Amino acid sequence: SAAAALTREGGEDAFRRLFRFYRQRDVSDLRGVVDFSAPGGQVFRSQLSFSSVSDQDAHRAGLQPVSQWKAYGLKGYPGFIFIPNPFLPGCQRHWVKQCLKLYPQKPNVCNLDLHMAPEKTIDLWGQSKEQLRRKGSSKWEPRSLLEKLRWVTLGYHYNWDTKKYSANHHTPFPSDLAFLSEQVATACGFQGFQAQAGILNYYHFDSSLGIHVDESELDHSRPLLSFSFGQSSIFLLGGLKREEAPTAMFMHSGDIMVMSGLSRLLYHAVPRVFPNPEGTALPSCLSQALSSDLPVGSVIEHSSDEDWQVCAKYLQSSRINMTIRQVLAEGQKFPEESGANGKGQAPSEDSHHEENCRAKRLKPNTV
Repeated sequence: SAAAALTREGGEDAFRRLFRFYRQRDVSDLRGVVDFSAPGGQVFRSQLSFSSVSDQDAHRAGLQPVSQWKAYGLKGYPGFIFIPNPFLPGCQRHWVKQCLKLYPQKPNVCNLDLHMAPEKTIDLWGQSKEQLRRKGSSKWEPRSLLEKLRWVTLGYHYNWDTKKYSANHHTPFPSDLAFLSEQVATACGFQGFQAQAGILNYYHFDSSLGIHVDESELDHSRPLLSFSFGQSSIFLLGGLKREEAPTAMFMHSGDIMVMSGLSRLLYHAVPRVFPNPEGTALPSCLSQALSSDLPVGSVIEHSSDEDWQVCAKYLQSSRINMTIRQVLAEGQKFPEESGANGKGQAPSEDSHHEENCRAKRLKPNTV
């Protein structure tokens, strides 16, 4: 395939070459992309810790019993685990609604805070829902505030300028998301995982996520958890250097990736978001309704039909990704920072969503 030919070229920054290849709107050669719904080649079955998460706790987090999950690894990527959609029917809707309605609320931080007065960003959901519900198919309709959302940070807030977290820029981490993350980490063999920071990324069909490594957390022994909802994407997982060609894989709605061990500090990127392969407005897993009888202590809530209509309209052209991290080891503290107040937010343009400044100038709407 064309991608394989690019990979064989090697040399300087093979990662960037493949990023640009998959970034093209008209790329149709996807033969080199790993599909975990039909695994083969370098994909192998990964073992999970079935007994460490009770079926009741999995159910409370909106997940199938761990014994029913499929989990895969990739040859050459120790510590990488891919779990195709383990969510119970209807439960993905809860996380989508939280990412659009609840998590962008203050005191959490979002990209719109950089250039809007605080009172304007208090209720993004309330300001956007009518506009989204009425929205037709015209690309020329003005975008709602929710559609301008690019990232939200939770817990320890990531400082995009310094690439650091700090003790004095922290807000409570959502308890439902902490519980979900704890169950997934435990099932993958990471007992005692603490969800301390979250970065939510909001993508549209013209969005990408630039080549980067997640190394700002002080404790790299704990995994990075990634949850994907909505439309599909191509994810590139590379090596410790950008000269190493990455492996391309599909991420579909409900899929979970766990990056641990050696894979915790590898270069990665999302060059492309594209319509889900079923060819429907939303993937079928999102059209399933939630069971009426939720277990005692469930963190999953029923969404009203009205709320879900807004979420569904948004997801017709969008993808949401939640990445959850443990920043500090047990008992660890942040080093003292001279003269830093931890208040710095993000650069004027979100470097997390773009390959480089040239790409930003070409695609201002991907900021």
